[in-house]
Order: sequence, then structure tokens, then C-alpha cells
Amino acid sequence: MAINLAIDAMGGDHGLPVTVPASLDALKKFSDIHIILVGKEDLINAELSKHQYDDSRISVQHAEQVVEMDDLPSNALRKKKQSSMRVALNLVKEDQAQACVSAGNTGALMAVAKFVLKMLPDIERPAICTTMPTMKGHVHVLDLGANIGCTGEQLAQFAMMGSVLAQAIDDNASPRVGLLNIGEEEMKGHPRIKEAHQLLQLPSINYIGYVEGNDIFKGDVDVVACDGFDGNIALKSSEGVAKMISFYLKAAFKKNLLTKLVAIIAYPVLKSFKDKVDPSRYNGASLLGLRKIVIKSHGSADRSSYFHAIAEARLEVKKNVPELISSEVSKLIKQQANELVVE
Repeated sequence: MAINLAIDAMGGDHGLPVTVPASLDALKKFSDIHIILVGKEDLINAELSKHQYDDSRISVQHAEQVVEMDDLPSNALRKKKQSSMRVALNLVKEDQAQACVSAGNTGALMAVAKFVLKMLPDIERPAICTTMPTMKGHVHVLDLGANIGCTGEQLAQFAMMGSVLAQAIDDNASPRVGLLNIGEEEMKGHPRIKEAHQLLQLPSINYIGYVEGNDIFKGDVDVVACDGFDGNIALKSSEGVAKMISFYLKAAFKKNLLTKLVAIIAYPVLKSFKDKVDPSRYNGASLLGLRKIVIKSHGSADRSSYFHAIAEARLEVKKNVPELISSEVSKLIKQQANELVVE
């Protein structure tokens, strides 16, 4: 049975020149998916005409409006009910697709997805979760900007959802879970972080305590939970550092003829380094806590990056991520309640 993926073809900084080719790349890579491109039909067909593809595995769903990158979430929700973003989410709601992928406005996507698809039981807020490279593989970090000023209970829920995601996606039976803080000592941090710390003292979750910003990249933790404000800063800072390193490496190798020759010799090493830290490999953030699967691609994603977002959607469908989160988080919250009663 094919996995139907609804693609917001108009979303993002680049729109159709990225979303359509990336979708066709996904069709070539994965034989078990069917793509529904959502957007202005004439423009989508014009882009499709530039490529060769199997038309039995791709369809077009017309949507008259587009959510712009600077649209307010309230405007997208109330005034753009026929947008490609909204129509794609409606396809998921109506079970015509199992997941939605969009590179559109993050705030709008979160607001519309929450309104259309609703939240899972026991989850107060959805969280944006993505993977980031580490010295030993990758780490799942959430929330990355959907929620500012979270309560301790909400932070604990993020940690639980991240743990379930890591178990499913990475086949990791006991992912190590940490809370992002300004130190490892128990007396440090906001009261809400300390509250989450207490709520995560559960036998069925591998909670290792507080982790600092530099710990994210060491590879000694599999899930890092944090407030959306802190998480977004951590993410953007890491992207900035990666770009800075790339800038200085290129400048150093282009300095003179000798360094250019050295660059040719070092090319295999540099390529290996680039592949490991390339942000495009980690594109595709999950909006966890919703009843259905929604994947947020980076707005500036290129063809390769967007392909990875589609691949993430397919994987989460195959792993039944929302169902797992609903079941496992409900169990953990009941354990929390029992622990509090005992105390």
C-alpha cells in the first residue's frame, strides 16, 4: 500500500523549482510513496513539464492561495483557507494523505496544523523537533521555536515525545534524554527547568539530567529538550558556526597556488567533513504532539534539503510516530501522577 504524502508545493523561499524536483527525486528513491503536489495547478504542471516522471505516482491538488513567508499566523488561519498549506493539511486530516511537508511560514504552519489536525491527548503544545549532527552521530532537539515560556510540565512532555521519536526513528530502545540548562548542577536554571527535572525522574525513561549547550554536539545524549526560545538560539548558533568554519576553510585554501594544491589533495577529507555537518542532511523538522504527521522544511531549503524532509515524512509514517507518542507519553504521564501521589 502506497504512502501518500501531501506536499505544500508553493511554500518556502524558492517554491516550485525546489519542491517539484525534490518530490520527483523522492519518487525515484522510494517505490512505496505517492506524491500529492498542492498549489496552483497551472504553475505546478508547468514545472512538471520540465521533467520526466511516472505520472501514475504523482497527482496535483489545486489550491488558489499561498501563505507568504511574512504572513501573520492569524492571517494564514482566518483569511487563507484555500492556501496550499491549508489544503495539504486538510488532505492529511481527511486521510487522503498520511503526512504533510511544507517549507512555508513556520508560525503559520504551526497555527494551521494545530487548528486542522488537533493535539494528541495529554499533550498541551506541539514542539518542533529536528536532528543535529554530533561527534558520534546525531541528536534530536526540541523545541526549536514553537513555544516561548514553557512550563515545567510542557518541557517534560517535550522530553517524553523526543524520547519516543528517538526510539522509533533510530531503533534506540533507551535513548538518553537531557534538559538544556546553563549548568549541570541541580541548583542552576529557571524554576520551570527544575520542575521538569523532577517530573522526568521516571524508571521508564532514560533521563540523564541537565546538559549544557556544548554537550549537544558531544554525542553523549540522544534527546535534548528545551524551551523554544533557547532551542532556536542553539540551532541558529550552530548553523552560524558551521558557516563560519566553511568560510574560513575556503578562504585559507584559496589563499595562493600552494594552498589550492593542498585543497585538491585534502578534497576527500573535506568532502567527508562537509557531508557529516551539511545542514541539508538534517532538514525536516517534526511538529510533534499533533494527531498527524507534519514535517517542516527549512524555508531556504534547496532540492537536496527538501528531499530529506520528504524522506523524514515517509519514515515517520512507516514508524507510526503519532500513535507511538500518544501511547507512550500517556503511560509516562500516568507514571508521573503515581510518583507524585507516592511522594
